[in-house]
Amino acid sequence: MGERSRGLTATELEAYFAFTEVSSLLRHSVEKQLRDAGDLSYVQFQLLARLGDAPDGRLRMTDLADGVVYSRSGLTYQAQLLEQRGLVTRGPSPEDERSTVVTVTEAGRDALDTVFPGHVAALRELLFSALTDADVEELARILGRAAGQLRANPPRSAAPRRRKGQ
Repeated sequence: MGERSRGLTATELEAYFAFTEVSSLLRHSVEKQLRDAGDLSYVQFQLLARLGDAPDGRLRMTDLADGVVYSRSGLTYQAQLLEQRGLVTRGPSPEDERSTVVTVTEAGRDALDTVFPGHVAALRELLFSALTDADVEELARILGRAAGQLRANPPRSAAPRRRKGQ
């Protein structure tokens, strides 16, 4: 392939392939753990985790979609499935009736409590056990910078919605 392959150096290409391989392998294992422990998809887990971290356990659907980088229609479907299981509730926002607010229920918090120990164990075993503390700090710094770059020009599913009048 030479020094450059379609504009990437050999090192850049190696880093890209390693990143995509780690991401794919880790996601597959994490998704299996979430399904086995709590019958949750990865997106459902992200949705519940974000709600669980919200100060009052509630967020607007658009903010959830922007945060998890998922289509708004796809996230609506996932929230509907969680609502059918009693893990969240959905309703109009008190501030803006056009917005839908999703709130985690006690059953949703219980589901998070059930999956979190295995989730953390999987991350430690599969990813962090091979890294030193300094490696993890460097990884967080590097990926944080890359995420910031990607968020500067996000896909539609990750772009914050503009409110009328802005």
